[in-house]
Amino acid sequence: MKEYDYLIVGSGLFGATFAYRARKQGKKCLVIDKRPHLGGNIYCEDIEGIHVHKYGAHIFHTNQKEVWNFVNSFVEFNRYTNSPVANYRGKLYNLPFNMNTFYQMWGVTTPEAARAKIEEQKAEALQKMRHDGVTEPRNLEEQALLLIGKDIYEKLIKGYTEKQWGRQCTELPAFIIRRLPVRFVFDNNYFNDKYQGIPVGGYNRLIQGLLEGVEVRTGVDFFADRAHWEGIAEKIVFTGKIDEFYHYRFGKLEYRTVRFEEEIHDCPNLQGNAVVNYTEKEVPYTRIIEHKHFELFGDELLKCPRTVISKEYSTEWKDGMEPYYPVNDEKNNALSLRYKELADQESRVLFGGRLAEYKYYDMAPIIAKVLNLDL
Repeated sequence: MKEYDYLIVGSGLFGATFAYRARKQGKKCLVIDKRPHLGGNIYCEDIEGIHVHKYGAHIFHTNQKEVWNFVNSFVEFNRYTNSPVANYRGKLYNLPFNMNTFYQMWGVTTPEAARAKIEEQKAEALQKMRHDGVTEPRNLEEQALLLIGKDIYEKLIKGYTEKQWGRQCTELPAFIIRRLPVRFVFDNNYFNDKYQGIPVGGYNRLIQGLLEGVEVRTGVDFFADRAHWEGIAEKIVFTGKIDEFYHYRFGKLEYRTVRFEEEIHDCPNLQGNAVVNYTEKEVPYTRIIEHKHFELFGDELLKCPRTVISKEYSTEWKDGMEPYYPVNDEKNNALSLRYKELADQESRVLFGGRLAEYKYYDMAPIIAKVLNLDL
């Protein structure tokens, strides 16, 4: 009989939600995390009385009432609505692409006029491809031009995407942008989901609620003493990099990562919005997050005299950096499938989450997945 029923490697949403469910079923769990804090990438740090999203903006959104009720049972979520703004050469445009954007771009005031403008530019892109003897988009640029036309592509997509991926849009595969949501209404709500918000008091309160009564240890590297950790539990829940788990047997998977530059400013409100994207390539960062807008509204905003921003720089991942986004191109997808075949043969190891499944996840689908697991 081993000391624990489950060793859970990683205290992000997958690991923490699994630990909560297992504890409720009377299982003894140990959660370890190599970082000095719990919560994975949703961890918040208190700076100037503001809950700073240390690993980038996290906005919870879902259509599943069960998931929404579940997270709200640990901490109340506020009414934050994600309404990003794009800054292109000093001009501001609302996101996602909607009637406000089209008015700002072309001065059109009706859905019919906006639709006609987009269709006109899409037809131009199609005509150019046909002139070049091409029937299917060969790259992301051609795909985007077919979906939205040149004005929005060149001002709001091209530079941002090239910074995000570190490659020219003509070198990126077309499938990265399968569709571009276009709304012919004056609505700046980025998400269509029924439920949306941020935990009042920050995401740490959600993680603390999930891990209440569970033994946790931070600053612990599973791979530094792997034999010991594998020997203390009946089963392992692994949320780290799947290629590292298998000693990079087939080679290393690739990621994109993000570098953050934090600044504190002596004013209560710097940019007037939580998220501002910088879509021209010449600006080195992809966006600026002003964290207080996630939780402070109206007069509350001004009562907090200082503000904290994070500039985000998208970069290639190298060993020692935090991996953020899987690079889901053909080469990496094929490699990840080989690792998945190994994982599927494991009887006492469960792989879950963005790094262990080499798959991009929003927060709500991760929770839904764990809630539906057979423990």
